[in-house]
Amino acid sequence: MEKEIYIKKSNGEIELFLFEKLKQSLQSTGASKAAISTIINRIKTDIYDGISSDEIYKKAFVLLKKHNKISASRYSLKRAIFDLGPTGYPFERLVGALLKEKGYKTKVGVIIKGRCVTHEIDVLAEKDENVYAIECKFHSDAKAASNVKIPLYINSRFLDIQEQWNSNSNNKTYLKQGWLVTNTRFTSDAINYGKCVGLTLLSWDYPENNGLKANIDTLALYPVTTLTTLTKREKHQLIEKNIVLVKELAKATEIMKSIGISDHKIKRVLTEVNELCQF
Repeated sequence: MEKEIYIKKSNGEIELFLFEKLKQSLQSTGASKAAISTIINRIKTDIYDGISSDEIYKKAFVLLKKHNKISASRYSLKRAIFDLGPTGYPFERLVGALLKEKGYKTKVGVIIKGRCVTHEIDVLAEKDENVYAIECKFHSDAKAASNVKIPLYINSRFLDIQEQWNSNSNNKTYLKQGWLVTNTRFTSDAINYGKCVGLTLLSWDYPENNGLKANIDTLALYPVTTLTTLTKREKHQLIEKNIVLVKELAKATEIMKSIGISDHKIKRVLTEVNELCQF
């Protein structure tokens, strides 16, 4: 029987480490059974009581990258979203792109007049003559969670613009619902409040099997920060030029050249782009 190992999570909590959980994370990247077995056996020799989840991630990422760079890119998704910061705008673009792929017409950063005050809405989405006001709460710290105060505030803003929007006879659409999207997690009170008032909540892994990670993987809408062929500096230079999604690089050769990426490296980047997005 294997010795029980307790690890320190990014939020400071201590939890029993389960190799099965690591195995599932590696399987979700598309890595081969042989690669997963090799990585787990190696980590078994390096792991110790009190090790941080971040250290385990780094060890697994380095080993996975040696076996399959595309799987490593997928495995790094959560960290890659943190790397979109420090501002929340690239995350808003990512959320807008997810909704667009699902058939919504989207606009990012929209000023809307409410009954009482004017609001800036992160993403406005329309589908079947219904409009949805989406607020994005980006955290650059993995320990951060959106507590009940956040959806309380977002719902009050939504109600203000909903009243004004739906009472305006010039509007041909109906402002139906508010959404709140975060890249970390919601507290249980925040989730219960969202359910109670009809506010749609989307976090890294909520709703179960339909959270941010699941949607990004299904739609292959990876942020440029997932790429292993680019340096951190190059990634942020691209974000500054409004290139947020990996798939946007397929038509951004000139932009890559403009930040000093060589023709040879561009070919390597585009190969990774094609394999990750499965063009």
